Amino acid sequence: MITLQQRSIAHFDLDCFFVSVECLKDSSLKGKPLLVGGHSDRAVVAACSYEARQFGIHSAMPMKTALKLCPHAIVRSGDMERYSEMSRAVTDIIAESAPLYEKSSIDEFYLDLTGMDKYFGAVQWTHELREKIMRETCLPISLGLASNKMVSKVATNEAKPNGKRQVLFGEEKSFLAPMPVEKLPMVGKETAAALHRRGVEHVKTLSEIPVTLLEAWLGKNGIALWNKANGIDESPVVPYHEQKSISTESTFGADTIDMRFLHAELVRMTEKIAFELRQQNKLTGCVTVKIRYSDFETVTKQMTIPYTCSDHILLEKVKELFHRLYDRRLLVRLVGIRFSHLVQGNYQISLFDDTQEMIALYQAIDHIKNRFGWQYLMKGTNVVAPGQKAYTRPRNIMPYPKY
Repeated sequence: MITLQQRSIAHFDLDCFFVSVECLKDSSLKGKPLLVGGHSDRAVVAACSYEARQFGIHSAMPMKTALKLCPHAIVRSGDMERYSEMSRAVTDIIAESAPLYEKSSIDEFYLDLTGMDKYFGAVQWTHELREKIMRETCLPISLGLASNKMVSKVATNEAKPNGKRQVLFGEEKSFLAPMPVEKLPMVGKETAAALHRRGVEHVKTLSEIPVTLLEAWLGKNGIALWNKANGIDESPVVPYHEQKSISTESTFGADTIDMRFLHAELVRMTEKIAFELRQQNKLTGCVTVKIRYSDFETVTKQMTIPYTCSDHILLEKVKELFHRLYDRRLLVRLVGIRFSHLVQGNYQISLFDDTQEMIALYQAIDHIKNRFGWQYLMKGTNVVAPGQKAYTRPRNIMPYPKY
């Protein structure tokens, strides 16, 4: 029987993905310090080339700071439509061949190849798949192959840029031992600083600390960290399905054609499930709007969009779909919104033209919603100004059934 420790897990990571796509569009950018992000001084860096990193630049850095570190850097605006298109192209290639794969973000994939060595040879198979991806998309991609997800991801990071690395079964601990603790996934600045204060600089030292002591230092995170330092990770590759979705719908107590009310409901519902996306650290690549009329005729329309979880972007798409669907001659009984084609990812990658203040605003809004509930902070379209006539919302709107 094959145990979890005898698995064969590949990790594919598109190198400097946004930068690589920009270089495909303009080959003169190759080999130059390139920043992807907004052009204003108050914008942030969404991605940067390896050449730019040599100047100390990193993602999420204020653009103004980055340009001080490297005044001759080239800045390109983000193109999420193109990035999403290229991400889907790579996904399609992997889906055609891989027996089981997980799309963990817009540019990262895990493949479970357990048992393939007996028939095909996992090493050769992954190398051939990597070559196919590079040949068909012209994008650089790094590959790590190991017995679990965590070690394969570290192996990929060590193989960058545009390389491949295998860690044989039984060699996980020795592979990780000489590395700084920061190389372990999920070890951020605060955790690393806490370990450094105790004299723990390298993974080898971390792996030799009794797990009970690490738990006393860091709580449950200490146990997880001990496992990582010892090369242990039993987390499964979660099959990827484009149909994963998050949705909500409202059935009105009285059928309506009140556009102000309908728009307010669209805003409320969009904000609700966009907030849920961010809570789950996910992005959506497809928006669907559903309308049910008073005669029970139900119509839906969807559009594929650049990956995002931003309220203002999603609301624009939702309203566009609604107005393409809506027949003004009929009363509306129900409206619904669904976000699908979900992938892991954070808010910032869709904010190439937004400022640090916009990012901070979203973070503050989500903090308040986390503390008090999502419904306690909504856009002004749901608020009635002094002197305006308030519309009466139906009292028996149904709670949010899924599609």
